[in-house]
Amino acid sequence: MPSVRKQDPWETALRSQVRALGKGWGVQEERGRVRVNLRPPGEKSQSVTLEIQWSERSAGDAYTRVRNLFGLVVGEGYNLRQAADVAAGKAPKLTERTDWSGAMERFRDQKLHHGTAIKPQTWAGGYEPVLTDAIALLTSRNPPTTPADLIDACIRRWEPGSRTRQERARNLAQFLTYCTTRERFPAVWQPPPSLKDHIGRKPATAEAGGSDPVSDQEIINLIASFPDDGPGRRWADAIRLLAELGLRPVELTYLGVRTDPKTSQSYWWCSYQKRAGGGVTRPRRLYPLPLIDGDGEMQRWNLLQRWEAGLLRLPEMDESSRVALRVNQYLRRRPAWMALIAAAAARDERVTTYSFRHSYSVRGHQRGIDSGSMALAMGHSLEVHCRSYPWATESGAENAFNRAMQNAALVR
Repeated sequence: MPSVRKQDPWETALRSQVRALGKGWGVQEERGRVRVNLRPPGEKSQSVTLEIQWSERSAGDAYTRVRNLFGLVVGEGYNLRQAADVAAGKAPKLTERTDWSGAMERFRDQKLHHGTAIKPQTWAGGYEPVLTDAIALLTSRNPPTTPADLIDACIRRWEPGSRTRQERARNLAQFLTYCTTRERFPAVWQPPPSLKDHIGRKPATAEAGGSDPVSDQEIINLIASFPDDGPGRRWADAIRLLAELGLRPVELTYLGVRTDPKTSQSYWWCSYQKRAGGGVTRPRRLYPLPLIDGDGEMQRWNLLQRWEAGLLRLPEMDESSRVALRVNQYLRRRPAWMALIAAAAARDERVTTYSFRHSYSVRGHQRGIDSGSMALAMGHSLEVHCRSYPWATESGAENAFNRAMQNAALVR
């Protein structure tokens, strides 16, 4: 049998001191260093190896460090690994010198009143939610100990690669940078140099667009269900614009009117530039496609004329990705919209705020407009149009063959 090395007196004393701290605490040698073990009754065992030599000379330092770990774990709710990082100076002690809530208020003031100032709505919709989540985690009993873990925990609920996940990651990173540069928080809270791994990418199998079109009559019925008051009328006009002009929701904040120098006629103009894989889309002229109800009557909403006369007012919005969220929030309070979603789900389809734009595409192709012209009007390439709107190529092919048959009949 292999002989068991007899413990030196200092080893026996150190082990006894550590066991006296509390039930489940212990130390042992691990490759010449001090290893701390914690086996709480009924809980998962934890262990961590310290950067302290297992020697008589370091026994006093070892006990002092373990006693500090005990205070962090038992008194402040850290797990053993987090406590070891804090005690070694690898991570800040979150309950000291880090006034997260106060820093958030001062960061808010900075964003609203200095630099490239943002609007209060942008703060409320894009910054406040993620920072509130972050501070709740940072002040909890088991807080994240690195900025990477914090960012992941705050954006995990959002789909990888999504605009919301990207926005929240970047806004939280801005806050952490502010904390380390202006609030003098420990440098360990400096955010990662790149957020790509946190934001991720959408799965390759994700469907383009992610939603289906709805009929003109369904849109007309939805708008008719809005309350006849100031907010209801403004939101009704917002939906009319989305449907008749085929807009992305964010483009509501980029609308304008120009005049044709040759004809002196006014026309809609969208200054929005969307960043895409192939570069940046250009601002474009918009071409209305009025809706037609079930009785064949064209809807004459006079949107351009009302806009020029200052009679068309939209809900207050800002030029950010939160526009789609604001539209969605209002619609989800409307029973007619929820019924529309349910009806679409019953036929295995999905309705979103982009369904109005998709309906514009269908309407255009039903009226014989070619795919190239529709792509130009909607502000994307022909390739994207055909990929995102499969009915574009299907209806185009059907129309082309119908015209060919008609021409052949005329020749005879």
